[in-house]
Amino acid sequence: MDREEPFEAGCPVPDHPCPLREELESLREAVSRLRELSRKDPLTGLYNFRHLTETLDSEMERTRRTGLPVSLIMADLDRFKRVNDRYGHEVGNRALVHATVLWKRLLRRIDVLCRYGGEEFVAILPGTRLGQAAVAAERLRAGLEGHPLSLDGERISLTASFGADCYLGGENLAPRGFLARADRCLLQAKAAGRNRVCLDESRLTAAPTEVSPQERDALIAGSSGEE
Repeated sequence: MDREEPFEAGCPVPDHPCPLREELESLREAVSRLRELSRKDPLTGLYNFRHLTETLDSEMERTRRTGLPVSLIMADLDRFKRVNDRYGHEVGNRALVHATVLWKRLLRRIDVLCRYGGEEFVAILPGTRLGQAAVAAERLRAGLEGHPLSLDGERISLTASFGADCYLGGENLAPRGFLARADRCLLQAKAAGRNRVCLDESRLTAAPTEVSPQERDALIAGSSGEE
């Protein structure tokens, strides 16, 4: 007795388009789009907190395996409530999109910019040392300050405060702990007058060869900016 061949679903007429196959492909594409949408902020199009924590976990694991550093930049738009109160939430939304578009142009393609929540953003910078991250944060700060939001002929000035931190792989640190460290630096920037970049400078002095003179000069210039 011949053994039965395994059953394979297919079209009765192989040389003709199969409606079932087309429907399955359409469903796969829809699922892929939904999966992508579940990881993105609908206003800015940036990745959301869920994607942030998953990506950060992967990058920190890469650091532990390769020794290549990964840095975080946390940003918070200054006095954002005043923008909402004066111009309305729709203009506030436009300000968030304005910052998003600007900062994406100022970051590298490998960097991952996410909306952390409200007016807070986080950028993951793979293969980046702390001094380099501080320079990148200063570039974002200066870029936003130098490009006000245009609204019906009015120019609305926007600034942001930044905290930067770096993970080198030798610490027992989880993604949320890494985010908390960057957030503490951000709070220092807010407390120091806003519109500036802060980081834990002891982490620079602990590794003096990490920062080039150019990086240190840029960091000093950025931290001296007025509100």
